[in-house]
Amino acid sequence: MSTKPSHGAVIGGGLAGMLTARALRRHLDRVTVIDRDDLPGGPEQRKGVPQARHAHLLWSGGARIVESLLPGTVERLRAAGAHRIGVQSDMVNLSPYGWQRRFPETQFLIAVSRPLLDWTVRDQVLADDNITVLERTEVHELRGTSGHLTGLTVRHLDSGDTTALDAEIVVDASGRGSRLRQWIAPLGVPQPEEDVVDSGITYSTRLYRAPERAAARFPMVSVYADHRSGVPGRSGLILPIEDGRWIVTLSGTRGGEPPTDEAGFTAFAEGLRHPLVGEVLATAEPEGPVRGSRSTANRRIHYDRLERWPDNLIVLGDAFAAFNPVYGHGMSSAARAVAVLDRTLRRQSGKPELARTAMRGIAAAIDDPWILAASQDVFYPDCRVEAKDPRLSEELHSRQDFSERIGTVGLSDPLVSAASAGVTTLAAPVSSLQSPAVLNALRTGPAQPPLTEPPLTEGEWALLR
Repeated sequence: MSTKPSHGAVIGGGLAGMLTARALRRHLDRVTVIDRDDLPGGPEQRKGVPQARHAHLLWSGGARIVESLLPGTVERLRAAGAHRIGVQSDMVNLSPYGWQRRFPETQFLIAVSRPLLDWTVRDQVLADDNITVLERTEVHELRGTSGHLTGLTVRHLDSGDTTALDAEIVVDASGRGSRLRQWIAPLGVPQPEEDVVDSGITYSTRLYRAPERAAARFPMVSVYADHRSGVPGRSGLILPIEDGRWIVTLSGTRGGEPPTDEAGFTAFAEGLRHPLVGEVLATAEPEGPVRGSRSTANRRIHYDRLERWPDNLIVLGDAFAAFNPVYGHGMSSAARAVAVLDRTLRRQSGKPELARTAMRGIAAAIDDPWILAASQDVFYPDCRVEAKDPRLSEELHSRQDFSERIGTVGLSDPLVSAASAGVTTLAAPVSSLQSPAVLNALRTGPAQPPLTEPPLTEGEWALLR
């Protein structure tokens, strides 16, 4: 019997990669994380995560998984200034269907800057001496065959030297920029199919110093586009984060892109479906420049469908499926995929179907956020769709009719609102919207008349004065 320590390799040191390293360490003796960047020693921006400057939501479905992997994370984030926002109690939200009533909390989200979230997770993961990071290092090639990897060869960016790493399991968590399709080609693994739904959405983000009295208690504010209107979708979000700041992200689909100059940013915020975002920002102090981003297409690569695949190579996070960030599902979807990997390793470790079982489970775990994002984005003008998913073609309008009913009734019915919140936060499956109680509420119709103005209290308005 071999006494050689078992070893796993994780490509990518972002949030998905660090959570993966933590999960692998539960089952392996050692884990090595490979990343092209120098990883900061604190909550700082880094080159490899340019999207970190924009607003990020860690929904309750993802937060609970992170907490299960790294107990105490949520409390540590809150101690550092992150906000726990109740859904819908702490939100002022204009959805595509109207103003949402602020019912008591049934789910939540963690509002925090991406650098602080990444650092909090990374600091805990790397406290384990058996998890190490190769910084400023990239994958040169995968070693093995189309049926099984023996490891990989990495190249050090500064010296150009290459090093061979043996690994029982290799996980690609390197994000949208993954080069996995190039790496598997020399092994004789066929190229996977890819579905793309690209509304052309772009982002502009700026930090603001919140009014002193509003910093700790003002709700999250969002004004979303109506995808049914036939015009480019323009949206805005004010998210309270640590240090008394608001991170403000504006977005627009193809033909309605937000500007990145200061005057244009302000005008765009004021010109949304309702001027609330602009009105609130008028009470705050800008901090720093406006930052833009364009890497936002919904993209799903079907590695799970390939008949020929190494039995110890797994893909997750944005390298497997990436979503339009406006829905905030990326981080929570990655956490769901890591949870699947952890369960599969517990049940299938050492079995030849390990990777195939894990990849099928990951595909199922990300299917809900995929269809939630893609089936809405396809309605925007000039959306580019290259997908074989029948739910985005012949089934699209029947699905949309049901979604519209959920969205409309949920504005004023607490039961439907709670069910919808469970799905949005990835705490419950889309199928839960078909429960008898929800269907009965949909037949009954809205419980109260629609709101005509944002549901801000007088006390909350007073915090801005």
